[in-house]
Amino acid sequence: MNFELTGEQQEIRRQVQALCAGFAEEYWRERDESGEFPFEFYRAVAEGGWLGITIPPEYGGSGLGITEAALVMQTVAESGGGSQACSAIHLGIFGLEPLIKYGTEEARSRYLPQILAGRLHVSFAVTEPDAGTNTVEIKTAASRSGDGYVVRGQKAFITKARESGKMLLLARTTPFDQVTKKTDGMTLFFADIDPATVEVRELHKCGRKSIDTNMLFIDGLYVAKEDLIGEEGKGFRYLLDGLNPERILVGAEAVGMGKRALERAVRYAGERVVFGRPIGMNQGIQFPLADAAAHLETAELMVYKAASLYDSGRPCGKEANIAKYIAAEAAYQAADRAVQIHGGYGYIKDYDVERYWREVRLFRLAPISQEMVLNYIGEHVLGLPRSY
Repeated sequence: MNFELTGEQQEIRRQVQALCAGFAEEYWRERDESGEFPFEFYRAVAEGGWLGITIPPEYGGSGLGITEAALVMQTVAESGGGSQACSAIHLGIFGLEPLIKYGTEEARSRYLPQILAGRLHVSFAVTEPDAGTNTVEIKTAASRSGDGYVVRGQKAFITKARESGKMLLLARTTPFDQVTKKTDGMTLFFADIDPATVEVRELHKCGRKSIDTNMLFIDGLYVAKEDLIGEEGKGFRYLLDGLNPERILVGAEAVGMGKRALERAVRYAGERVVFGRPIGMNQGIQFPLADAAAHLETAELMVYKAASLYDSGRPCGKEANIAKYIAAEAAYQAADRAVQIHGGYGYIKDYDVERYWREVRLFRLAPISQEMVLNYIGEHVLGLPRSY
């Protein structure tokens, strides 16, 4: 086992740190107030080539692995941009795996260079209002029409749909009651977000304000045959290729945000003097911070173990799910303690820790809830009977 970063990986960290240094806390505080998408940051990331870190070289990308992508996302999160910065770019990194692996050569050649250059934003349209994590019961339907398909249905919690021109869209091409295996009959498309047939309605959140989250109302969306991902009816299995990388990258983001919150808490504990001594001298302050540090270090190890397994082509479902679970818990704990240690100032926006606290709470809900991860571990790791 080797826990050291390679020279190339260390250079990735340095370059991303340098890029993020141009976007101070004030920038992200302003986006949190205005709700304006961080276009300047997005363009800087695209110009640096980071959107293409996992895209194959033949399409202009770096062709690196999920390990390097996780390093990018953790470094971005550590910079203070939080989930606003991460969510602006991470779908373009993990979410393209189905297109890269199963899309047509025409689609890859046409779209991947545009995504890499930052000219094309992409959304991930799977979740529905009544299906949630029970993906097999989605109701959005795609029916044949000439050489293509016509789609009707609704999607919920769709990130960046207001900026995106395309979406990875999962729809049923065979009704649920007509399939032998419940995961069959779903098809994955790289579809247009056509305003003539797709209404985008924003959902207003308590955090990550500059990254829009939306409901989609789809009525008569035409999808050309060349925008089909893989074979009709096998979309669910293609979707799985993006789920483990997603959990790994979200785990990396959570670790980065937790470390940022912890760094701010440690700094404040060393500077804040009460009763003639820095509050950091008190074990009542030290112990919660040390405990948070221990949990974050443990979560980081699992994130990169999962990434290493994925990049070597080995099974990583257990590790990816556990990484997401413990990273989300550790990051929230660190952010909550950062707020507490700041006292009343922790509730003041100028100190930023309340923003980390609001934003990192999302990782305990998405992309999959902590409870569903425990269901996975209970069934697939411990071998217990399925509980749902």
